[in-house]
Amino acid sequence: QVGLVESGGGLVQDGGSLRLSCTAPGHTLPYAMAWFRQAPEREREFVASIDSSGSVKDYVDSVKGRFTISRNNAETTLYLQMNMLKPEDAAVYTCGAAKTRWADRRWTEYVYWGHGTQVTVYS
Repeated sequence: QVGLVESGGGLVQDGGSLRLSCTAPGHTLPYAMAWFRQAPEREREFVASIDSSGSVKDYVDSVKGRFTISRNNAETTLYLQMNMLKPEDAAVYTCGAAKTRWADRRWTEYVYWGHGTQVTVYS
């Protein structure tokens, strides 16, 4: 019944930037949240996570220094600022919400999911 909605994806040039957003219309999610991505014929990959307070963050090595995860609990919105995008970043990005204040990198930690937003990067 709790569906997350992602937005902000699109077509961007190599080296460009995008900001993804994730919301749960009509709901408050005071829990850990995360971004995952999946490219065609690839396994789902963890990208970044953030605890309920926004203080503890985790990133996969390939995006460290380029992506920033953040949240605005008053707005119940999760963000992923993506800078210096590369073609290998192209994927469908989905957000997930756990039911605990902190969760690890496993996708099974997250209970609520969105349908994803497409990010395409061209060189």
